[in-house]
Formats: sequence, structure tokens, C-alpha cells
Amino acid sequence: MSMPRFVLLYHDCPPDYSRLSHWDLMLERGDLLVTWALEQLPHQWQTAYERTANVFPNSPQLAERNEVPAQQLGDHRRNYLEFEGELSSNRGRVIRVASGAYIIKSKSPLCLELSLSGNGITGRVAIRRANSDEDHWMLLSSSTDFSP
Repeated sequence: MSMPRFVLLYHDCPPDYSRLSHWDLMLERGDLLVTWALEQLPHQWQTAYERTANVFPNSPQLAERNEVPAQQLGDHRRNYLEFEGELSSNRGRVIRVASGAYIIKSKSPLCLELSLSGNGITGRVAIRRANSDEDHWMLLSSSTDFSP
């Protein structure tokens, strides 16, 4: 059995869109992709940021820290693992800036810890629920385990 895949897309949104341009971190889970929108990338994700800035020089700046807010979105279709290009209904366009496979290290309703291995991002990631808000999380990137 193969490892589940992830993709990091940059979503360049039109000026009148309901959300600013952002990155979508998508994790394959069965036939769907669990998705979080990131307004900035963690400082360690420089390769993914450079790939974005090469195409979209006005994209948001790389974060100064390795912890960034992440808003959980609705699940997406699996075809976004490979998709790049214009989105329907004037929602802008997406480019793939990182992809690969992941392993779940630990999982609870409040935190998901992963090991990512791929093109553009490699390392540990923790996605922790911020307070009791279901949609708002914090993503922490690290080159080491999160265990005490």
C-alpha cells in the first residue's frame, strides 16, 4: 500500500474574490483532500516560496517564523493533486509548488502531526487547532520531532 500524498498549491485569487491569494495545503484522505488555506508559508518552506514568487512576484511574503495560521476549508476533490491552471467561475488560478507523500505521526481532534517527504517540502509539520474554533488552526513546521 502506498503512502498518502500531499500537495501545496498557490491560489492566485482575483481582486474581487472573497479570499486573498493564499496557499492550499491538501492531504489525501481516501477520495478527498483535507485542505487548509495558508496566508503565508513557514520560514523553512523557502523552496516552495521561491517557486511561487517566480510565477507570482506579488505573492505574500514568507513568514518570519515557522508557525503560521491555517484555516481549514472544505474537503477538495483528489484531482487537485495534479491540477494546475484556471479555476472555474472566475476563482483565479493555481500552481503546484510542492508535492509528495506524508506519514501521520499522531492524530487527535486537536492536533495532527505529519512527516512530509516531497518535492519542495520535507520535514515535520504539526497542525494544531487554535482554541475551540473548528476552522482555525496553526501550522508549525520543524526539522525535528515535536515530542518532548
